[in-house]
Amino acid sequence: MHRPEHWGYVVFSDEKPGSVVYKDNPHEIIIQYLYELYRQQKHKQRYEGGYAENLKELNCKILNIKDQELYPVMKFDEFGFDIYIDIPDTSLRYTINESGILNKTERNNFVIAVWGNAGKYKTDEEWLTALHKYTDAGITDFFLAGSPAQLEHLVDISGDNIKIHAWVWTLNRPADTLAQQHPDWYAVNRNGQNSLEYNAYVSYYQWLSPFSEGARQHIKDVIEPYTRIEGLASIHLDYVRFCDVILGAPLQKKYGIVQNTELPEYDFGYHPEARKQFEEIFGIDPTEMEHPELSMEWLQFRLDAVTSLVNELSDIAHGNGCKISAAVFPYPEMARKTVRQDWARWRLDMVLPMIYHNFYDQNLNWIEFVTQQGVTELDGRFPLYTGLYIPALNPKELKEAIEKAKAGGASGVALFDMNALTDEHLEILEN
Repeated sequence: MHRPEHWGYVVFSDEKPGSVVYKDNPHEIIIQYLYELYRQQKHKQRYEGGYAENLKELNCKILNIKDQELYPVMKFDEFGFDIYIDIPDTSLRYTINESGILNKTERNNFVIAVWGNAGKYKTDEEWLTALHKYTDAGITDFFLAGSPAQLEHLVDISGDNIKIHAWVWTLNRPADTLAQQHPDWYAVNRNGQNSLEYNAYVSYYQWLSPFSEGARQHIKDVIEPYTRIEGLASIHLDYVRFCDVILGAPLQKKYGIVQNTELPEYDFGYHPEARKQFEEIFGIDPTEMEHPELSMEWLQFRLDAVTSLVNELSDIAHGNGCKISAAVFPYPEMARKTVRQDWARWRLDMVLPMIYHNFYDQNLNWIEFVTQQGVTELDGRFPLYTGLYIPALNPKELKEAIEKAKAGGASGVALFDMNALTDEHLEILEN
């Protein structure tokens, strides 16, 4: 009687006796498996003095339901452990705890993600210790910078329920020694200055041009190895745009710049190939326009160059069975005007707009407004995860910011970055 997994079922019905056919619970195999893991943990505790710290220490097998592999997840708290399995294509989650109590619940599908650096962790133990801390807080997706070899290793050791994304700088390529051998690959501003030689705002701004075929091929060569990593959640593009032609107000103050209009030294896209192609279509070289910043054709021409590059990268990723995502500017209209980035038209699987309110002297209400702009323009084509800047959010403000993102229609939040998350922040996420 003390092993409920061995109990039978009694079905009550208003129908005539014998007319009702009993239907098995389609999730019975999952229930039995959770009880099996629970019994193994109790055996460990009784005969070895403590619980197994991970499922690899147990006789853990992979369940296959309707050609989908299911993996259990184990978490610890001050009382003991929870082991759960999520049912694919539903919001159902079955959980068993250290007391053998089984629960069926509706799980929260709101994603919590973080950006970070794979190179920070020198050993597997360091990474797995950090991973345990973050996953206990409910973080499931990790957008990590690193080499293909580093990220492939982290995918291998992190477990199947952890989603590792490869975070790669795309058009801004500082310290790219191969690109630096080809100055003609770099973006050019309205003054005719090459981005390799003239770094707008900061020294690490070294922008390749989406109009250079050499640059485009180089970027594809950089991206393609990541898309072949088995189990990678997505190839994640960052800096896939032009240099900022207009900065947010706080950054203008920081750099001592007043940008009441589009200044030529920050207005990029005047690569020789771009000027040639534009003149062939419209009959005028954009450098000969009196006010090129007012030309909608010239703006759209540059938007299309970035969009076509992203969509070609999307074809490469999808061709290798890999999803593609991107970190982008806060909302479509702003992105188009300030960095020539038309991300609502890209062929992505998810998008992470960096809705960093403090970069624009805005309050937390702005997060909901901006999130809603992106969600509305996407019209359900792919999910949006609101990017939040942790250094500007104390734990109480983080909670409010997440609520604002949810109210705006976000499918999740992405936090910049892992290093900035305090224990108090993690407690807010967990609760």
